[in-house]
Amino acid sequence: MADNDNARKDQGPETAPETDAEAREARDSGAAESAEGAAGAPEAADGDDALARAEALAQEYRDQLLRTRAEAENQRKRMERENTNAVKYAAEKVFRDLLAVADSLDLGLKAARDADAASAVVEGIELTQKQLQDTLARHGVSVLDPAGSTFDPEYHEAVSMVPSPDVAPNHVLEVVQRGYCLHERVLRPARVVVASAPPGQAGDEAG
Repeated sequence: MADNDNARKDQGPETAPETDAEAREARDSGAAESAEGAAGAPEAADGDDALARAEALAQEYRDQLLRTRAEAENQRKRMERENTNAVKYAAEKVFRDLLAVADSLDLGLKAARDADAASAVVEGIELTQKQLQDTLARHGVSVLDPAGSTFDPEYHEAVSMVPSPDVAPNHVLEVVQRGYCLHERVLRPARVVVASAPPGQAGDEAG
C-alpha cells in the first residue's frame, strides 16, 4: 500500500507540468488569433477605401467618355450643317450678279408697257423675264414682291413713307425694287414705300 502511495506521488508531479504547458499553449494561441483579428480590421478598411477610390475613378472615366461622345456628336452635326450651307449657298455671288439682269428686265417691261409698245415686244420681254425667274426658282431663289403686306425690316428696305387713306399704316404702299431670297437667306431686301396715316387720321389716333 505504501508502494501505491509512492507511485501516485511519483506520477503527480509529472502530470502537472503537462497541464500547465497546454494552458500556456492555449493562451498563446488565443493571443495570436486576437492579434490576427486586430491586424485584419485595418486591412479590411484599407480594402474598402481602395474599392471606393476605384469606383470613383471609374465614374470619372465614364463621365469623360460621355462628354467626349457628346462633343464629337455636336462637332459632327456642326460640320454637316456647314457642309449643307456651303452647298446651298455656293452660288450666292452668281445669283447676286444676276439680280441686275432681273432688274433690267423689270424696267424694260415697265417702259414697254408705258410706251404702248407693240404686243410682240412686250410678250418677248415677258417671256424672257419668266425664263429667268423660273431658272432662279429652280435653284432656290424666290422673289420678294410685298405690295400691300406689313412692312418687315428683315425683308424690306423703306425708301420713304407716304400718307395714304387707302393702305393701312406700316404697310407697303409701293414696291420700288423687288427683293430676292436664296432659300432662307435674303439676297437683297425689297425696296418699298411704306404707308403712314394721313395727317387728320394721325391726329385723331394721337388724341
